[in-house]
Amino acid sequence: MRHQTIQAVFDGVYTALVTNMLLMAGGLPLVLLALTTDSARAWPLYALAAPLCAPGLCGVFAVMSAYSAGHADAPLRVFGTAWRATARPAMLWVTAATVVLVVLGVDAHALWGHRAGAFTLPILAMLTILTLATTLLGLVALAEQPAARLPRLAWACAYLAVRHWYLTIVSLLVLALLTQFVALRPAMALGVAAAPLGYVVWANGRYCLRLVLGPPAGAEPSRLTRHDTSIVA
Repeated sequence: MRHQTIQAVFDGVYTALVTNMLLMAGGLPLVLLALTTDSARAWPLYALAAPLCAPGLCGVFAVMSAYSAGHADAPLRVFGTAWRATARPAMLWVTAATVVLVVLGVDAHALWGHRAGAFTLPILAMLTILTLATTLLGLVALAEQPAARLPRLAWACAYLAVRHWYLTIVSLLVLALLTQFVALRPAMALGVAAAPLGYVVWANGRYCLRLVLGPPAGAEPSRLTRHDTSIVA
């Protein structure tokens, strides 16, 4: 048991370090923009770069899924396989989400300070949060089912994000914390904190999607799970 515990600790540390490296490599366009530009002024560049980073995030989620299932070996191979499988659907998914977020942001900026904004800005804020949560759940789902139909995936993720609103809030707060950490201490954030915080986001998303993705590896699927899997597949 002592040797197994030591091996598990080393596997966890190794996977975390490799995951940090893969996350930085997969999100290199956004990392470079965050380090070299002002996000308030260069937001169009962020919007253009976001879809390019989507397959990398799916690959990182695939590594976390494999680690959670007890397969801590070959994270580079898992990442590469997931990146190739999810490149097209993940980019399309994040491109659509980026367009929606840009439209919502432009509308909010246009209505700011006007009387109509008092009624419409809260609605736009809720739609923005829902879009972010749906996009995040979709990337978690695509990491395991790259062939998922995107329209069905959108409806399923939006519904599950609202149904598990408490997990959605936690995931978005963790992402906000990581973003703030990257802005203040990029080396520490990307080298140490990214993998643990990302794992929290993945675990919350995987729990929300258990009805459409099935149970984790090794668990017996329930009748409800087998029925609801058709929402995505």
